[in-house]
Amino acid sequence: MLGGLVSALSRRFSKNDGNKPVAGGSQAVRNLRLAKLGAKSGGRYTIHQARRTFASAQRRESLDTEFQIRTAEDVVKELGNMKGALMKIGQMASYVDTGLPDHVRATLATLQQDAPPMSASLAGEQIERELGKPPDALFAQWDPVPIASASIGQVHRAITFDDRAVAVKVQYPGVGEAVGADLRNADWLFGMLASRFPGLEAEPVVAEVKQRLAEELDYVAEARSQRYFSRFFHRHPFITVPDVVDQFSTGRVLTTELATGARFSEVLKWEQAERDLAAETLFRFSFGSIYRLHAFNGDPHPGNYLFNPGGKVTFLDFGLVKRFNQAETKLFEDLMVAMVIKRDNGAFRRVVEEAGILPQGAPFTDHQIEQYFNFFYRYVLKDELITIDHEYAAMGVAQLFNSSGQHGELMKMLNVPPSFVVLQRITLGLVGLFAQLETSANWRRIAEELWPFVSGPPSTAMGEEIEAWRAKQGQSRFGL
Repeated sequence: MLGGLVSALSRRFSKNDGNKPVAGGSQAVRNLRLAKLGAKSGGRYTIHQARRTFASAQRRESLDTEFQIRTAEDVVKELGNMKGALMKIGQMASYVDTGLPDHVRATLATLQQDAPPMSASLAGEQIERELGKPPDALFAQWDPVPIASASIGQVHRAITFDDRAVAVKVQYPGVGEAVGADLRNADWLFGMLASRFPGLEAEPVVAEVKQRLAEELDYVAEARSQRYFSRFFHRHPFITVPDVVDQFSTGRVLTTELATGARFSEVLKWEQAERDLAAETLFRFSFGSIYRLHAFNGDPHPGNYLFNPGGKVTFLDFGLVKRFNQAETKLFEDLMVAMVIKRDNGAFRRVVEEAGILPQGAPFTDHQIEQYFNFFYRYVLKDELITIDHEYAAMGVAQLFNSSGQHGELMKMLNVPPSFVVLQRITLGLVGLFAQLETSANWRRIAEELWPFVSGPPSTAMGEEIEAWRAKQGQSRFGL
């Protein structure tokens, strides 16, 4: 479903050159202006970074000072209008970019860039407001220069008085109100959904999107989710989730153990064997969590991972975690069994119709329905080595977003359960990342280790190590 939003968003860009009117009236014009604002702001910071590369040390400091955001009003002015749901969809499109026109991809890619940072004084004020003391009094060492800045906050290094290295995420003052205002006015999202999916019950889906995005502003909720994952993956041989440091965490400040590792852009330069191991860990974490934890982290943004050799990955940012109830997990299993295990198109159709994804007796053959949905299952359909590259991802994007022919007619009748919103985001996002890694694996055998309805034996060296870890933890056989 979110894939359809990405497609709709891309059409808004691809059909307009900035001078022609946008079809759909004033609301569509506002949407396009918001998207352009995000691109302009991200692009401005990119230009700033390029300028400082060739500047002297003294000049760099001057440029940085000139560019910093110094007040809450500056946050709203510089960032507020690019921080709502539209930016999140644009960010997703930028890393599910295979198959999009080049000029669309280039525009959306600017939304991945780090946001302009807060000044040291503004960050300090926010910390003192939340924790009662300035950072220099709270920590033995405090680095006023952020190590990362993103959509709603920035991260600083610090050392606690008990010599613990930590990462302190500080929310921009005022950005919560800016995002909240955008989420309260969801008319543009209703309109986009209605035009793209006439058969969709938009209200519950919009409510799901708003709830998930609103949760990203609540660092208390994020800390709760991060602790949930951290406890489960304690001493896991490949997956690390930093511990939350509750003493220095509030609704707008989140402090965790400091993690180190390579960024995704660096991993792209590693040997193929290392890229394959990194992808295997991402796969196990993302899809295994559904069945093992009945939850997963639904934001496959490249900046949310730190990599070390041997398939070791640290997972950051648990602001967008979706919990699944028993009925939702059972639906995922029923769809997987029908499509993959039994290869029964009729059974798959019955599950899809009973779940309300398509209306009963929809005018499509079982084969047509299978052909539309099989992108989400294709890499686990066969017990063989499958390479996920740009061609694979582009073919899937073209299949899902082709509004002409039989697929277009099916999409008009498609209704998506709210629980599938985040699920599709992680699926499309990971395929986009895997395509950049050009990774290969027997995904079917790895998946069978994760599925409780198969509980297959370890199929890789990584699987063997995880099996040994599970045995020490006293966990059941299937897992991550």
